[in-house]
Order: sequence, then structure tokens, then C-alpha cells
Amino acid sequence: MRTILYETLAALGQHADFRHVQVMGAGLGRLIWALVPSRRRLATTAIMERLGLDPAQARAAARNSFLHNGRSFLEILLCRRIDWRFVRDRLIIDDPELFRETLDKLRGRPCVAATAHLGAWELISGLLHLITPQEHKQVIVKATHDQYLYSVIRRMRSQPTVRVVEHEQAVPKVLRNLKQNGLSGFLVDHNCRREEAVFLPFLGREAAVNIGPALLALRAKALVWPAFLVREPSDKFRLVFEAPLDVQSIPGDRHEKVEAIARFYTQAVERMVRRYPEQWFWMHRRWKTRPEGEENEAGGYDSSTEG
Repeated sequence: MRTILYETLAALGQHADFRHVQVMGAGLGRLIWALVPSRRRLATTAIMERLGLDPAQARAAARNSFLHNGRSFLEILLCRRIDWRFVRDRLIIDDPELFRETLDKLRGRPCVAATAHLGAWELISGLLHLITPQEHKQVIVKATHDQYLYSVIRRMRSQPTVRVVEHEQAVPKVLRNLKQNGLSGFLVDHNCRREEAVFLPFLGREAAVNIGPALLALRAKALVWPAFLVREPSDKFRLVFEAPLDVQSIPGDRHEKVEAIARFYTQAVERMVRRYPEQWFWMHRRWKTRPEGEENEAGGYDSSTEG
């Protein structure tokens, strides 16, 4: 029964146009804002502390972030509808000259694409299918607990040249993909378990940064490319990116190289959050996992390994 429900909702959603999905997503964000006060407080407090805004400013920014996040959740319905018409009519390239130079660098090289829960992140897989030169591409995601729902989501995220890979099974598949000069995309801004992390400054406080993408990039001698898709007025989107880092150019031992790569993509995310604060996923407990022995957000000591 659940499968039928999910498939029906997905079919209906995929026939909605971009404008309707944006309106419905904003409505979903308003609903979450109204019904989940714990996340509302979490986001508002984080914005006050990390961006230095007063309570009224922080609350307004947090509310807007819920509206953006609601749109992000529903934009999964649009993933398979990213086509060249979308590129022509809705996409703005932030720096066209740098973009052409970057695509030239990506040709014939393995690439780890690093993005964040910011803007229209669900639509990035569709853009990767269209605009990046690699023949083999994949995006690494965390599966939902509801397997019926996840099977529908997985299909909607997939593209003809982009495979969806579950986080728990990622390492051998990502290495194989990168060894074929493929591209592997990661969301690098979420909290993670302590054994997966290096602790680095993020928005003024140390955060657990997942070193998995850095380790894989180092092993494959890949380029690391920060790229983000943010919303603009009039239902347009802006592709914002930085020049890729060639991990072969990093000095030091293995630990120093991994930390340098993780710092590179973490700083890229921070710059984007400061540039587009209302489009980031503030309701997430980003600083939950703390260094060994440090008091956690709940007021006790973090002996947990959960992210």
C-alpha cells in the first residue's frame, strides 16, 4: 500500500511545473516551521551564534531557510526534468570563463564534486548529467529508513549517466568510478560520527567534517571541485563553483593531505553559507558531534559515535 501511495505522489509531482513545485515546497517549509518548534529554535539559535545576528534577524533568516528547505525537499520531483531547456531558460553560470576552464581541467581526470545542503541541491545530479565531461558519474547519498520511499527517491534522483550510490556501500564503488576517470558527488556539510571525522573550524566553531571524500580523492589522485546550485528570483538558478583543487599538488604526509582536502571543501561551504545564509539547512544539528571529552550541545559529554 505504501509503495502505491509513494508512486502515485511521485507521478503527480513529476507532472507539476517548476513554479508549482516551488510554491508547494514553500508551503511545506511553512508547515515544518509551524509544527516543529524544536527545529525552529535550533535554526534560530545557530544563526544567532554563527552569524552574529540579533534574535529578530535570526528568526527571520531561519524562517526563510525553512521555506528554501521545503523547496529543496520537493525538488527531487524535478530531478529527471533537468534538460537543455532548463539550462537555457533557468540556469545562470556564475563565472562562464572559469566554468569553461574548469570543464577543460575535468576532462580525462577523476573528480570528487563537493556540495552542500544549500539551495537546490537535489537538482545537481541532473546538471552533472548534462554539463560535466566524465562518462561515469555517481552521487553518494544516505538511504532513508523507509525502503519503499527510498526506492522511489532513488529512481527519481537517477539520471542516464548518473548512478545513485548508498553511503554505506560507497567506498569500493567510488574508487572504481574514480579509477575510470569518473566523477563522484558528495554532500560534505552534514554532521558525522567521530571516527569518520576531522575537527575543523566551520562558521566560527569546530565541527566534525567527514574525511571520506578527502580520503577517496587522495587515493584516486582526483580533482576536488566545490559546486553549488542556488536559487535566484523568477524561478532561476545560479551555478556557483570554485576552481578545483588537484590533490596531487598538496604537500605533507597522508594525514596532512587529507586534512588539507577536508579543509578546502569545508571552507568552500562556509563561504557559500555566508553568501546565501537563508538557503542553508540550519535545522540540522551540524555541531552535534564534539571532539573527545568536550561538552556536547545537550549539556553532557559526547561519548556517542552517532552523527
